[in-house]
Amino acid sequence: MIEKHIVLEDIDPVTFYGVGNSHLQMMRALFPKLRIVARDNVIRVLGDEEQMAAFEEGAEKMRQHVLKFNSLSDEDILDILKGKRTKDEVPEGVVVYSMAGRPIKARTENQQRLIDAYNKCDMVFAVGPAGTGKTYLSIALAVKALKEKTAKKIILSRPAVEAGEKLGFLPGDMKEKIDPYLQPLYDALEDMLPQAKLQEMMEKHVIQIAPLAFMRGRTLSDAVVILDEAQNTTPAQLRMFLTRMGWNTKMIITGDMTQIDLPHSQKSGLIEALHILNGTEGIGVVNLTQKDIVRHKLVTRIVNAYEAHDRAMSDNSANN
Repeated sequence: MIEKHIVLEDIDPVTFYGVGNSHLQMMRALFPKLRIVARDNVIRVLGDEEQMAAFEEGAEKMRQHVLKFNSLSDEDILDILKGKRTKDEVPEGVVVYSMAGRPIKARTENQQRLIDAYNKCDMVFAVGPAGTGKTYLSIALAVKALKEKTAKKIILSRPAVEAGEKLGFLPGDMKEKIDPYLQPLYDALEDMLPQAKLQEMMEKHVIQIAPLAFMRGRTLSDAVVILDEAQNTTPAQLRMFLTRMGWNTKMIITGDMTQIDLPHSQKSGLIEALHILNGTEGIGVVNLTQKDIVRHKLVTRIVNAYEAHDRAMSDNSANN
């Protein structure tokens, strides 16, 4: 009788073990000569040497399956352990899978343009109204790069537009003060990576989330770097950020021109950058519209209503 420990790296153990350890129970039934005990992300296996080798091989194939698809069904387990052909390639068009096993892919023509621009260019500007999937799809592309090891880290940033008195009066240390500004980035990451793995990656700085001010002086190499809400940067801030780009790095800059929170006297850095960099080789620009909104149908109606209001106000100002 021999004993081995199998570590489930980079995946959510709950997905592997199944609800109520149902997958684990199936594995035990398929390998009656083994004693299989799981705790956290470690499986302790004791028993017959021949079955042990078969289980080890099957467990690694199942781990790879979960790593790709964030799901594992009873049918998948049977196919893998019995040596039958099972899906092993991510279907064309799918960027990654969510923690619920849902394929994350372009849902509109312009979203596909964003993916194509990312694949073709090292720097991409994605501009459009709320709900068009700019941030979510950008983070999915970054997670894919990390999983495929084409990037060593993900760096996510946002400008904290209230970086003066209001931020200073918030309770807590600096991390607690800036976390509310960065919560949308955390939300997207939590939808694509196991909670324990995400925490580990953040602790090891494989995934870094920081306000824009913390980018000064850095050179960002071997990374996918995303700047969200770039419409709230000043020209100097965005220029500083864009020049942080290092070797083997891709940058995605997202923004919504209808949600500029800067003082009226301050020009948006995103508007200036798009004007200055227009036509620059290696830089892609993707404009998303109301047709690309993939949130609740009311979001499209709200965006349209506000744009109609803004046009009316502009016309009134011009006539007066």
